[in-house]
Parts: sequence; structure tokens; C-alpha cells
Amino acid sequence: MKFDWTNPYPTLRSPVMARNVVATSQPLAAQAGLRMLLKGGNAIDAAIAAAAALTVVEPVSNGLGSDNFAIVWDGQGLHGMNSSGQAPAGWSPAYFRDKHGQIPLRGFDAVTVPGAVAGWVALSERFGALPFADLMEPAIELAERGHAVGGIVADKWARAVPLLQNQPGFAQAFLPRGRAPATGERFVFADAGRALRAIAATRGEAFYRGEIAQAIEAFAREHGAQLRASDLAAHTPQWVRPIEMGFAGHTVHELPPNGQGIAALMALGMLEQLDIGRFGPDSVEGQHLQIEAIKLAFADTYRWVGDERYMTEVRPQDLLDPAYLRERARLIDPTRAIDPGPGQPPRGGTIYLTAADAQGRMVSFIQSNYLGFGSGVVVPGWGISLQNRGHGFTLQDGHPNQVAPGKRPFHTIIPGFLTRHGQPVMGFGVMGANMQPQGHVQTLVRMLVHGQQPQAACDAPRWKWGQGLNVDFESTMDPALRDGLKALGHRFEPAADSYLDFGSGQFIARLSDDLADGYVAASDARRDGQAVGF
Repeated sequence: MKFDWTNPYPTLRSPVMARNVVATSQPLAAQAGLRMLLKGGNAIDAAIAAAAALTVVEPVSNGLGSDNFAIVWDGQGLHGMNSSGQAPAGWSPAYFRDKHGQIPLRGFDAVTVPGAVAGWVALSERFGALPFADLMEPAIELAERGHAVGGIVADKWARAVPLLQNQPGFAQAFLPRGRAPATGERFVFADAGRALRAIAATRGEAFYRGEIAQAIEAFAREHGAQLRASDLAAHTPQWVRPIEMGFAGHTVHELPPNGQGIAALMALGMLEQLDIGRFGPDSVEGQHLQIEAIKLAFADTYRWVGDERYMTEVRPQDLLDPAYLRERARLIDPTRAIDPGPGQPPRGGTIYLTAADAQGRMVSFIQSNYLGFGSGVVVPGWGISLQNRGHGFTLQDGHPNQVAPGKRPFHTIIPGFLTRHGQPVMGFGVMGANMQPQGHVQTLVRMLVHGQQPQAACDAPRWKWGQGLNVDFESTMDPALRDGLKALGHRFEPAADSYLDFGSGQFIARLSDDLADGYVAASDARRDGQAVGF
């Protein structure tokens, strides 16, 4: 990739260039991945080690009870992995209507089967070079010895306490002094260390078919929830073929539903139709077109997308049909903001990391508890912080994402990958709920259309569409750009905490086709993250 190496935005970071690279949202996790590369492992080993470490050093975003997804370039081709968990066998629309009247946001009845540990094992078995137990070593050390909590993590931790302190097991695990740890204060997570040792020794079997699975079921029964050891034992990661969209001379790859990556591809397909390169990277016209394309893409995604097995009325390929995207793009008015509904296609709280090695292997990896600490439920004695992905279901009759036993919910976490002429170019991702497709679109337009280097694309101010005509903006956005968009009818509300609301990205791109120059990596300043390499 050819970049303009200047950076027009305020930043404290420079891009990192090396032949072996890891970029994560927390420096100790990046170092955990680098340890595996120095030990003779490959990029996939590094990603697994970093992901395990992140469950300890960034528990505000993920845990041992998370789900994960990955896109892997193994040196020959692209592979997709979906390790999101299914609904427990005891779940149904009637269960939630009778018990809650809705699907709860927090608590045990928001927890689907955690898929993260199974995802680590599946990636290791298929692509890893080191023994699986070696990959858990850095995380175990961090959990048992403790680590000093970073500033951004400490702030998010404190904000979560009023919401979650009464959830089962939360205070015992995450309020060791009766409060959230302060910046620079040591946090020891011995229970998670115990779980990680069991996971390492059994290659995950303890989690899905052993003593951890039994402990999860016992805790669920104690609190009147439906999650059972049999639900965990039934979980298997899926190997899937990524979906794709041509954009600016490259091919952008995302994973197919149940994730929302298809929204990014749809928006990019519309922008390709609109010749987005006519306008500058921070122009009112260019930003307006991106916002409008995202709105149209989300309108369809929220209406038609769910577990792909249940998308019988509208298939993913229908939403990506070029003729349909041309039709949707025609709805965009360059002079005003609109509030679109879904179309009728022709029928037919997260961590993100990326790693690459000198042999050309690359991995784009994402893992999440969903909203902050997720459900807030933590299994005592094991430090298993459980996600709240069940909240992603709907009770709406006939919707492809209606809750049902054994079904995967609509997911927000999406790894991205970029190729050109069938060859790998970049692993990338931007975490943050529905900010993720929006972050993919904004950063890719900057890099592929305008040639901005990855750190500049990270540092540039972002907008975030919410619903209707409402769009939030970062405080660093040029007031003239903000006012110009307001004049087109976009309704803005200033957001004070940019790192909480506008996502955080990691990017690793090849500097040359033959890898002689290695890679360039960027890590978003909206987290405590770091890119490291050698």
C-alpha cells in the first residue's frame, strides 16, 4: 500500500514498522503476543496469546466468557472463523415474555454459550505452531501475579460499577477493595488464573465438558437461569467463507451473518457507486455521503440480518447485489440528510487485535463481552466473566433474529481483512458495538481513497450515527465540518468521551508484496493500546 506518511491530526503515536507485528488495545497483551513470535510461534499463536491476556488486562471489554471471530491469511488463502455461542436449549420467546416481558440487558438471562475459549483452541489446532498450553502462559502470569491497571481501563471500570455491582459474582471478582481499581493500582485475578490453567491443561475441555462447565451450570441454576453444561458441550466454532465487496481497487472481506460486517460492505458498495474520491477526506460532502450510506446499510441490516441459517427471506448475497446497492445509493441526497427505512432486496464494550509474521501469515481477530463487562455475571472460583450477547436477539415474530434455542444472536463484533488481486494487504478492525461498521468505512475511505497512513486514519476525528438523523461527533472534529453537516440536516449531540463512544482500531498492512519491507502497524489512541514488533 502507498501512503502519505504525514499525519494532519493531533497524535501521540507513530506507526510501527517491523517484519513481525502485534497490535492490540493493551500493551501487556501486545507483549504477550510478541513473546510467542520470539518463541518461534506464528501470527496465529501471537493472536491467541494476546487474546487470552486481554481477558485479564482489559476485563472491561472481554473475558473468559466472551465470544470471538477471526479472519486468517495462512500464507495461501483466507479463512473465516465464527465462535459466537448459541442460545441455551431452554430459551424461547415465551420464556422471555413470561419471565421478563423482554430480553434483559444484564444478568444470567442475557448469557448465550461463551465461544471464546473454543475459538482459541480451533485456531491453534488448525494454524498454530506452538503447544496450546504455551499460549496461555502470559495470561496466567498476569492473572496470578497481577498487573497495574491502565488509565482508560480504570475509568471504564469505575463507570461500570453502579450498573453491575449487584450482579452475581461481580463484586467478588472486580471490586477487590470494595471499589474499582485506580489507575496504576495492582489487580490480581487469581480465579481467572485457575481457569486459564485448567483450559491450558485440557485444551479447553474443562470449560465445555469438565469442571468449569459444571460450575457454570450450577451457578446458572442457583440464579434461575437456563444455561446448562449440555449447551456448552454442544458448542463448535464454525469455519466460514468470508463475504466481500470491491472498493477502491481492493477487496474488503468481512465474516457473513450473524455479524454486522455486511453493513460495512453494503455502505462501501454504495460509496463506490457515488465516486467518493471526488471529495476530500474531511470535506462536508464526503462525510455526508458516508453517513448516509451507513444509515441505509444499517436499515437493511437491522431488518434482515440474523443467524444465516434463519435468513430464509433475504440472503446475504441479496443484500450485496450490485444492482440493489445502486438502487439504494440513488436514495442518497447530496443536499440533505434522510431517515431511511429498510429496502426490499431482490430475493435470492470489545477488544480487537491483529498480528502478522515474517512468513506472511496474518490474522484479524475480535473478542467481546458485548456491553462493557457483559452480563455482569462472574462465575465464582473461576473468574469467568460472562457476555450478554443474548440481548442481541429480538422477540419480534417472524424476524430472522427472533430468539430460539440453539440459535446465534445478531452480533456486533466484526474482524476485517483487505486483499488486492487475491493477495493479502491488511488486517484491520475498529471495536465498539454499532460503531464497528462505521469505523471500517471511515478508516478504509481515508486509507484507500485518500492515501492516509494507518495511524492518521486512526487519529482522524470520527462521527457515529445512532438512529434517525442523529449523529454524534468527536470533540476534535473541525467546527466548520460539523456546522456544514448540521446545515444538511444532521442532528448532532457532542460526545465528551471519545474513546468510549467512537471505537478503537488496530491496523497491520503490508509495505510491499514480497514482504521485504515488512509491515506498518497502528494502534488507536482511544485505548491504552500498542503496536509492537521486531
